[in-house]
Amino acid sequence: MRPYFGRRAVDLIAAGAACAVFAPVAAGIALAIWLEDGDTPLFLQTRVGHRRRPFTVFKFRTMREQRVTRVGRWLRQTGLDELPQFINVWRGDMSIIGPRPLTPEDIGRLGWADRNHEWRFAAMPGITGLAQLLAGRSARYNCRLERLYLRRQSLSFDLWLIALSFAVNLLGKRVVRRWLRHAADGSVHHGRIIRNALPVAALRRSR
Repeated sequence: MRPYFGRRAVDLIAAGAACAVFAPVAAGIALAIWLEDGDTPLFLQTRVGHRRRPFTVFKFRTMREQRVTRVGRWLRQTGLDELPQFINVWRGDMSIIGPRPLTPEDIGRLGWADRNHEWRFAAMPGITGLAQLLAGRSARYNCRLERLYLRRQSLSFDLWLIALSFAVNLLGKRVVRRWLRHAADGSVHHGRIIRNALPVAALRRSR
């Protein structure tokens, strides 16, 4: 499950390209959040990262007073609330692709504090990944997706997932998840990886 050679370089190049492309979008999002309720655009939260080290994750705020805002609903549908996490990539807290970064409370609730789950924290958490794209409804399913990625990680697989994540930003999560289910049933190489590792019923539950 070791990362492939040049993984950090890929992270920095992808983060730099994303910052250049999405800088105007990020500025517009920050302004829209502020105009909606006059509060800070950023949301900071403690997550558990590589080797279980805590770090502060940056996201665009999508809620106010425990309710999802109008701007926040759109941000969640497109995944654009994650844009500030490119700061975490540059800081070395995260990778572009990897397991979902969890809170300490999540880990306690899921019972993942034991040694049986050390494999999950041997890798950098990611802004995106199989679990984030397919959005499984159970912890077991997400865990299986993350283990699958870590076993099959490669430059080509990462580039495929990065392309899918950009598609989510443009088209929304529902469209891309529908395409992923189609790819898992077809002849797309990385779609075959998913199909061979997971039951089709599990993919259907990701709607």
